Amino acid sequence: MQSFLSEILRKTGIPRDQSVLVVCGGEFDRDTLLEEGYTAVTISNLDDRVRGYEFAPYAWSFQDAEALSFPDRSFDYCIVHAGLHHCASPHRALLEMYRVARRGVLAFEARDSLMMRMAVRAGRVPVYETCAVRSHNFRYGGVRNTCVPNYIYRWTETEVEKTIASYAPQSPHRIRYYYGLRIPEERLPFAGSRRLRWLSRGTKRLVEVSTRFFEKQGNLFAFYIEKPAETELFPWLKSQTEFDPQYQGI
Repeated sequence: MQSFLSEILRKTGIPRDQSVLVVCGGEFDRDTLLEEGYTAVTISNLDDRVRGYEFAPYAWSFQDAEALSFPDRSFDYCIVHAGLHHCASPHRALLEMYRVARRGVLAFEARDSLMMRMAVRAGRVPVYETCAVRSHNFRYGGVRNTCVPNYIYRWTETEVEKTIASYAPQSPHRIRYYYGLRIPEERLPFAGSRRLRWLSRGTKRLVEVSTRFFEKQGNLFAFYIEKPAETELFPWLKSQTEFDPQYQGI
C-alpha cells in the first residue's frame, strides 16, 4: 500500500534531483525517498546514537530542528514527517525549515479536527506520546528525543497560515493542504474483544464514510508551503526591507 508520504510527494511534484533536507528524520523517510527516486537528500535528527552510515546512500547531519545550523536557503526543499510534534516549539521548527529552504516546505502532522478532538475525549487517541518512549526502552522518542513523552501538537490550516505570514510578511504565500485517513484498528472500541469485534468493524465503516464526505476529518494531514521568489512582494513594498512611498493603497 502506497504511503501517504509517497502519495503527497507525487502530488506536490517536488523534483527528484533537487536538494532535500529532512528534519526529525528516520528510516521510513530514507526508504520512502529512495523508493520515490530522490537523489540529493540529507537526513537530520537529534539522535546521538547515529554514526552517519545508517541513512546511506543519503547524507546525515546531527541537527536540532528548532535551531538548524545551515545558512538561509541552503536546500531546495525541506521535509518533515510526523516530527514537529516532538519539538518543544513546533512553530519554531517549521520556521527553521522555511528559513533553510529555497523553494518549499512539506510537513506531515496531525490535524486538530473535530473528529480528532472527539477521539481524544473518548480516550481512543493519546494526548501525550508515551508509546514512542516505551518503544525506545524509555530512553528516547519523546520531546526533543528525550525520555519525556511529548505533547502531540495538532495543527489547523489557519495556524499554518498565521505562522508563515508572521515570519515572512513581505510576500503572499501559496499553501496547499492534503488530507487522508489511516485507521489504527487496534485503537477502535471493542477491537480487543472477539465477542464485540463487529462493533469495531461498524465504527471503522462509520469513520470511512464520514471522512469520504468530510475529508478534513481524517487523521492524515499535510501542508506544502511554496516559498515566493525574493522579488515577489506585496504592492506596498519596494524591496524586502523597504516600504514603497508611491503606494496609494493606504
